[in-house]
Amino acid sequence: MSGIVATVLTVLAFAVLAGAVVSAFVPGVPTGAVSLAGVGLYWWGSGFTEPGTVVLVALAGLCLLTVAADWFGGVVAARVGGASTTTTLVAGGVGVVLLVVTGPVGMLLGSAFVVFALEYRTHRNARTGAMAAGTYVLGFFASAIVQAFLAVAVLVAVGWVAVF
Repeated sequence: MSGIVATVLTVLAFAVLAGAVVSAFVPGVPTGAVSLAGVGLYWWGSGFTEPGTVVLVALAGLCLLTVAADWFGGVVAARVGGASTTTTLVAGGVGVVLLVVTGPVGMLLGSAFVVFALEYRTHRNARTGAMAAGTYVLGFFASAIVQAFLAVAVLVAVGWVAVF
């Protein structure tokens, strides 16, 4: 690979990795996949030599962890907020369907409603349902912070590899 192509791929990789950090706060943009694309571009630009296999696998793992934070952050928070396992599983399933059908806003509102309704039905207590639904919403937003943190970690790690 020519030096110019490698340089262009490296610059593009860092642009994509920086974009992944920003994408953590843009609903519907898969931060983990964007980070993984940046890692892949850097690896390609290095002629598949940097990062090494162990670091590459670790970075891919961080990217997959970012995907998990994106998909399951709110549902895990609902469980922490007192929602039952059944409620969190149903809300997660509804959330995935609503994400495809209505986008991230519909997913957030629909899943929060499901958490509230199922917990209210179980406990006959609006406060309990609202607490679980509110924790779900907070977890949804907290997952964006976790995604940004993980995307920054991937960016810094690739930067470290590039410099050293």
